[in-house]
Amino acid sequence: MLSREYSGSVRENGAAAGARWLLADRAGRTLSGTTLADEHIVRLAVPAGRIDPFRWLREQRMFPKTYWSGREERSGVAAVGAADLREAGVREGAGGLSKLISSLPDSGSSGARYYGGMRFDPLRKPDEEWSAFGAYRFVLPRFELHAGEGEVTLACNLVLPRDADDASKILQEIEDLSLPEGASGASLPTPVLREDNPDLQGWRENIERALAAFSEGRLGKVVLARRAEFGFDADLDPTLLIESLKAATPGCFHFYAEPEDGVAFLGASPERLFRRDGRSVLSEAVAGTRPRGVSSADDEGLRDDLLRSAKDLSEHSYVRIGIGEALAPLCEELEIGEDVSEMKLARGRHLRSKVRGMLGEGVTDAALLDALHPTPAVGGHPRGEALEEIRALEPFDRGWYAGPVGWIGAEASEFAVGIRSGLVRGRTLALFSGAGIVAGSVPDEEWAEIEQKIGDFTGMFGLEQGHAAS
Repeated sequence: MLSREYSGSVRENGAAAGARWLLADRAGRTLSGTTLADEHIVRLAVPAGRIDPFRWLREQRMFPKTYWSGREERSGVAAVGAADLREAGVREGAGGLSKLISSLPDSGSSGARYYGGMRFDPLRKPDEEWSAFGAYRFVLPRFELHAGEGEVTLACNLVLPRDADDASKILQEIEDLSLPEGASGASLPTPVLREDNPDLQGWRENIERALAAFSEGRLGKVVLARRAEFGFDADLDPTLLIESLKAATPGCFHFYAEPEDGVAFLGASPERLFRRDGRSVLSEAVAGTRPRGVSSADDEGLRDDLLRSAKDLSEHSYVRIGIGEALAPLCEELEIGEDVSEMKLARGRHLRSKVRGMLGEGVTDAALLDALHPTPAVGGHPRGEALEEIRALEPFDRGWYAGPVGWIGAEASEFAVGIRSGLVRGRTLALFSGAGIVAGSVPDEEWAEIEQKIGDFTGMFGLEQGHAAS
């Protein structure tokens, strides 16, 4: 039963203040009453009224900060702090991920999730701008705000008995949580410069080298990327950027990782790497691109052109075959859809084939990540030769771009491919996007395809597609 003091607090400060009090009360009781010796996760959740998740994320002073929403989910999760953090430095590689996953605390039926991601290529020498992210980084957040169409839920994750020694610190963190009501009204700054790496001439040369590799029989497909860096007249708030991006890109996975103040990787990816529920696994082959049309007739024409394009169907075939080859050794049953359908987005469309399987006994998320990443949709085919070509041709480190981003839980996990993404650092935003190159690719057409893909970002700043500064 609530005390009179608590009831009065709710009337004076609203549901948010009541949520803080209730969460602190439950956390205090849990931390003082723990008896189990084995490390395990306890998740405490309370209703929090109506709080905007992006403003909540923006106003916290605790790091790391995280946001995730699934492609089919209407709800999203904003999170701050770390109840548990598992990471490897940028030079350590991702080989220890299997050991990391096997040593996670028991989450029981709590539904606890570790959110994070991995580098695209752990063997490539990392650029300094990616140093805060590591080879991989997965965090069990201390606090989560689950925001859907109904009431918002505020949750606290505790790792017991470890956290019992930090009870006073955790209770103070609850007291310090900002629980704002309403929207912030903030706005994005103005872009003042752009630099492309490689530039158009360098891009043409890279494509010609890739085409030569195809003619020599060394490669079937390679995905080459560009890095477009924009400078602004003021610091760019990454939480405001992900909020605007989510509104502009329905039907996508939305992800956000800010390991330290002012450095954030975020994006809106249309592409699932895999979804695991128990032993059931879903994946998909996504490749081939066209924009949306300005009229219904134009839109239908672009759709039909994509579905009949020999070049795009060839590119898609490499992805479909590659995913099948990767999953087959891990699955007792595997079904790869024969039909190639259209994936329609707000600004573009892709070819897609669905993949379903039943995993063998004991197959882990680490094994799935190792087998599937990178798919031919972001690397190429054959995988090893394509990665060597990317290392030789791309004049920048992809970091987490095109790497797996998502979450791991005891009974389920989900990862998107970290494309359509950008890295925020102070007043700069580096956008990364790639194009699948196969025999018959035309350099200037592939350049234009990438411009269309980064349009989700540039459109928010009022920039026209197709502009390329030197």
